[in-house]
Order: sequence, then structure tokens, then C-alpha cells
Amino acid sequence: MGLAQIKMPQLGESVTEGTVDHWLKNEGEFVKRDEPIVEVVTDKVNAEIPSPYEGKLVKISAAAGDVVKVGAVIAQIETAAAAGAPAAPAQEAPTTASAPAAAPRSSATPNTPRDLSASRGGSPDAKLSPAVRKLAAEHGIDPTTISGSGLGGRVTREDVLAAVGGGGGGGGAAPAVEAPAPPRPQPQPQPARADGAREEVVKLSVMRRSIAEHMVRSLATSPHAWTLQEVDVTNLVRYRESEKEGFRARHGVALTYLPFVAQVLFGAIRQFPWLNSSWSDEGVVLKHYVNLGVAVSVPDGLIVPVVKDADRLGFTELVTRMNDLIERARNKQLKPEDVQAGTFTLNNTGATGSVASQPIINQPQAAILTTESIVKRPVVINDAIAVRHMMNVCLSFDHRIVDGMMAGQFLAQIKQGLEGWTAASLKL
Repeated sequence: MGLAQIKMPQLGESVTEGTVDHWLKNEGEFVKRDEPIVEVVTDKVNAEIPSPYEGKLVKISAAAGDVVKVGAVIAQIETAAAAGAPAAPAQEAPTTASAPAAAPRSSATPNTPRDLSASRGGSPDAKLSPAVRKLAAEHGIDPTTISGSGLGGRVTREDVLAAVGGGGGGGGAAPAVEAPAPPRPQPQPQPARADGAREEVVKLSVMRRSIAEHMVRSLATSPHAWTLQEVDVTNLVRYRESEKEGFRARHGVALTYLPFVAQVLFGAIRQFPWLNSSWSDEGVVLKHYVNLGVAVSVPDGLIVPVVKDADRLGFTELVTRMNDLIERARNKQLKPEDVQAGTFTLNNTGATGSVASQPIINQPQAAILTTESIVKRPVVINDAIAVRHMMNVCLSFDHRIVDGMMAGQFLAQIKQGLEGWTAASLKL
């Protein structure tokens, strides 16, 4: 018998950590090989991670809500023949980016959030997630005085909030007496004290928190610029309406507007490859292939699965691949590789009724395109008024890489391709 380690997998390009949403197995339970064992969330994917081993789950090292670095151990399985050396549980610290070796108690600073009671065992970071440490620090609370209610005695966010509201945790020890300090900065209103009759606190899901962090990071990373053009898609609308039922009967999938837009997009990228690139300190990395990210709305937020080498696919295969990824995203059946290596993202905000939007770039890509609602309205054509199917397309781009002139030309190329669309435009 031996111990095999289960580690946090890479769940997307540029993703360095994931958050444990919930465990699908408990300690002591038998786990089959490839059986889903834990659900993990990042800003890119919500995925069930299968066990690479068969055996008994003997230790869970990362509790629900813990943020874990890629490659860190999250659990151990007792197997008949472990594929790796036995773990060293006392030195694991999966909930932090870098866990220093445990120092002797006497050398620790007595009133820091990172210093947990030695009686709880393990490193401090193994008992506190970054979010909990931050929350404790914001309220001036020493988490060593709080008895954790989480797995293995971990101090959770709820434990800290309870200590804030009730004057301390259940550990019985009062926080160390501090010298008189200046008044604390005025704290943000605490949602936990909201009037239940008029206000409600809805706890953030792991996915929603991850998306929020990614959106803030994207805006801080790239100087965003934005542009919009309106497109007459009457020809495309008429073709789709006439073909969608037959297409479903032949191929078993719905015929949406996205694959039509995608094929036009690929042509525009060939003309303007800088829109399909990423920034680096050494220079702009041009991608001579298109791994198309397709934004998919799910109950907890948004996931962007990636169609690899989408520009090389025929139309029917593109439709099939896109539908497969969208369905698996909605059913939480995506694999880590399904959300990696995207080079350009396409989002259909028109499905919500939107007519104009300013999307946030999916890092580390250079741009993101949205298609808006198709609406019938009167337009002037050759000095005559006609009712046409009109759609706005919106582009956000990284202004470090792309200037307004190029972005406008790129969008004009897409407009030209969609307005001049005919059945002969299909790349089968």
C-alpha cells in the first residue's frame, strides 16, 4: 500500500490557482479511477476533477473555499501501488502561493494573522485561505483566537464574521491587548448585519468571486479601448431562417448565428493578425492559428471554452464543436484542456437583448468581440427607406497592441463580410 497525491490541475492558460468548491467524496470513502472527486472553480472554468488513482481517500488537504496553487496537493489516496512517493502531510501548504517552512513558535510574531496555534498542527497557511486572512486583518482579529469550524479545524470566513459580530471566536482566548491605537478607518457596512426584511445577504459563489478577481485583474493589466459598428445582416438572417430546421434534422444540432460570425471573423484575423496576439515583455506574440473562445453563460457566471484551431474547421464541424463545448460547459462536463490556450474570444451578448456592450478582455488575449441583438428597423439605402435586420458588433482591444485605426479597419472587415454574406461564403 502507498499514498498517492492528488494535485490542483492547470485549469486554463495563465491560471495559477484554483478554488475548491466542494468535495464529491469524503475521507474514508473508496474512489474509483477517473471518478469525479472534487469540483474546482477558477474564473475560466467550473470543473469536476477525476481521480487519477483508485483507492481510499485518506486525507483531504484543501477544504471548500480554499484557494490552492496549481500543482499543490489537495488530497491523498491510499492505493495498492501509488504512482509517486508518499506525501509529507506536515509540510503541505496548499492554500497559499508560497508557504515558508514553519518557524519555531518563540520566533513568531504573536499577533499576526498568519500565526496559528501550534496545537492545531501544520503550517499557518494550511488553516487559512487568503480571503480569510484578509478578512481577519481588516477587522483587526487574531485568527489564532478563533476555533475553526471548517475541515480539519480550518478557520472559515463565517468564523471570522461570527467573531466580529459576537466579540470573539469559540476558542476562549481573548485577543492580545494592544497599545492604544488611532481609531480604525471607517469599516464598510457589514452585509451580515442587514435587515432581513428589507435587505438580504447572498453569499458569493466561488465562481462569482473568481470572475470578479479576473475582471479587475484584466482591467488593471490592459488599457482597454472600445469601438462599435452596425451591420446589416438581412441576407444572413434570411438564409438561416430557411436552413435551420433542415440543418438540425441532418446534424442534430441547432444552427445559431455564432458560427457564421466566426467564419467571417477568421477572415478578418488573417487580414489583421495583431488582433489575434498577446503582449509580452519581449514583444507582441502573433498567433498564426485561431483558438476561438466562446463565452457561455452558466447559473453561477460565465465560462469560456475554447475551440482549438477553429479557423481550420469546415462549417458543419465548427457548428458541431461549438455546440458540444457549450453543452458541456452548461452541464459542468468541461475538461481543463477545454478552457486553455484561447487566442480570441467571441461573445453573443445579443442573447440577453443587449444592443451595445463594452466587454472586458479575456487575458492574455488582445481583443474580444460581441455580437448584439438583431433588430428590424428602418434604414436608408440608396436614398430610400427599407426595413432591414440590423446588428451591432462591439470590439474591446488592448491599446498596448492595437491602435484605433487598426481596430476600426478590423471591425469594418467583419462588417463587410457579414453584409456581403451569401451561401457561397460558407467554408464547408
